Amino acid sequence: MSVRARSWPIALAAVAAALVGCGGSSHSASTVVASVDKGDPAVGTAPAAGAIPPTLDPRNVYAAAGAGMLSPAVSGDPALVYVPNSHSDSVDVISQRTFRVVDHFSVGALPQHVTPSWDLHTLYVTNDEGNSLTPIDPRTARPGKPIPVLDPYNMYFTPDGRWAIVVAEARRRLDFRDAHTMALHHALFTPQCAGVDHMDYTADGRYALVSCEFAGRMIVVDLAGEHVVKTIELAPGAMPQDVKLSPDGSVFYVADMANNGVWVIDARTLRVAELVLTGAGAHGLYPSRDARVLYVSNRAEGSISVISFATRHPIAKWWLPGGGSPDMGGVSADGKVLWLSGRYNAEVYAISTANGHLLRRIPVGEGPHGMCVWPQPGRYSLGHTGIMR
Repeated sequence: MSVRARSWPIALAAVAAALVGCGGSSHSASTVVASVDKGDPAVGTAPAAGAIPPTLDPRNVYAAAGAGMLSPAVSGDPALVYVPNSHSDSVDVISQRTFRVVDHFSVGALPQHVTPSWDLHTLYVTNDEGNSLTPIDPRTARPGKPIPVLDPYNMYFTPDGRWAIVVAEARRRLDFRDAHTMALHHALFTPQCAGVDHMDYTADGRYALVSCEFAGRMIVVDLAGEHVVKTIELAPGAMPQDVKLSPDGSVFYVADMANNGVWVIDARTLRVAELVLTGAGAHGLYPSRDARVLYVSNRAEGSISVISFATRHPIAKWWLPGGGSPDMGGVSADGKVLWLSGRYNAEVYAISTANGHLLRRIPVGEGPHGMCVWPQPGRYSLGHTGIMR
């Protein structure tokens, strides 16, 4: 959710305040690239936009995003973490090798997420109140000229790569835009979805499951028809956040920070199966590189739960020493490090996926939010901070 005041009704604003709370000089590009690692050797081939690339393994939608499976499109990209600081209107750039901030630059007002494009060639900073996208060249780690776009809280891409879907949260819209020019194609109004925020797609790429943070429900969008086909009620007071599909495509996981857990929704019937408790303020969801477990950031209690995809239940919980507010991020290309922003602590956490040990706590700007770990394995990106296929 936006971390500045938005134009919600008073009742919704009160709920958000209770449960969510939710410029600088730049170094040269040569300095950044010289101080960071390169990715692993490239594998695979990049798909062409216009058709949904076939799944490599019908039992695993993440089969093309395993450890080290970098596309040729990202083989020259330095290993960095891009951190949008919502309160500082800036981006900090962290070296994955040294765990140090190696660059810092200003962007538009209220940057929320850093989103990789479908073709993996561009990273976009979604400047929510700045009504713009700041493109970043991931080969040089340098920002480009802002692109005017209305209310970009978050951004996704259709599985065929044709459209960007800009999540205009304050306006309760999903804006289908040309994936390259960002020209508006269709504004899908979602009045039933207050706090439209996050999404993921069915394995066949036909439907999107979208969270409605302030309405306690989910909506299902037919991507071909570009319209809402179903509403899924969760529970009174529910605040659904991040959404992730299971590797076998059978269920969706939906983090709910009000109910302190993860909803399991059947991807075929689109009905709620169960609520799995994880911890206070469940927020971000990230699959491991081997597609065996799902990492859940419990923002309100400073912990990370590890859910087994096989059993759909937690098998471990990792606590951040001294506390923190783990929010959003991603997994390193080799699968060894889980990177998460500390939303209310102006810091970033690097966590070992082997045992949950905190490797480093890195100071950044105020209000770090949807940061992007780059490069990531995969043939194409579905958006957010890197939903790779």
